[in-house]
Amino acid sequence: MLHMLSCAAYSLFAIKWLEIVPFQQIQSRRQFFKILALSAIFCLSVVCGNTSLRYLPVSFNQAIGATTPFFTAIFAFVITCKTESPQVYFALVPVVLGIVLASNSEPLFHLFGFLMCVTSTAGRALKSVVQGLLLTSDSEKLHSMNLLLYMAPMAAMILLPFTLYVEGNVLAVTIEKGRRDGFIVFLLVANATVAYLVNLTNFLVTKHTSALTLQVLGNAKAAVAAIVSVLIFKNPVNVMGMTGFAITVMGVVLYSEARKRAKTTAH
Repeated sequence: MLHMLSCAAYSLFAIKWLEIVPFQQIQSRRQFFKILALSAIFCLSVVCGNTSLRYLPVSFNQAIGATTPFFTAIFAFVITCKTESPQVYFALVPVVLGIVLASNSEPLFHLFGFLMCVTSTAGRALKSVVQGLLLTSDSEKLHSMNLLLYMAPMAAMILLPFTLYVEGNVLAVTIEKGRRDGFIVFLLVANATVAYLVNLTNFLVTKHTSALTLQVLGNAKAAVAAIVSVLIFKNPVNVMGMTGFAITVMGVVLYSEARKRAKTTAH
């Protein structure tokens, strides 16, 4: 919820005061409900994802999340009737397979946790497709900052009841800790700022590429994060893990090349 409030504040500051991009108003009730649906899908994905971590090992959670590109391809076809070339679909196989191999473990299966994780993964894919429509539609196109300006407060309002139910005294606890240690305030502000930049970048990538590309890059991010973690924190790593991440990186390269060839053929 803090992330969404910060996204709304930063977007308002960038649009109204810095005037980085022109302010765009919501043009129709249909557009409003699309943004509301995007906010609800985002909240569903976040809540289900966090809930699944209570029942599933992180490795298994990550392995399921690696199937997001497949869900994205399905939703893109169903909602927008957009298809990719066979080479693009083929390149998705190593992208997903690599992360699954990297999460080499024998997880304890929990049905409810599994369903929550699958729902979160599907929600993440659906969100990327819906935001792609709002960012690229000729009749309802919004700039990334304007979309974030409208989506963030809606998402915050949806998350508010869950926040009060799960962490009713979180505001009082945060204020108390902030008084004792000012560095916590700095960390919260830094975290909120990074969250804004991540969400804005998320929208920009979707607008200038596609929802599917965004999710493929998400899998690549997991591989890069693991490598950086090993280099900085000296975390132990096994051969299977390194092999899996190498396969994912190879898949991302193949996907990029397949997309370039598809565009060249189209032109």
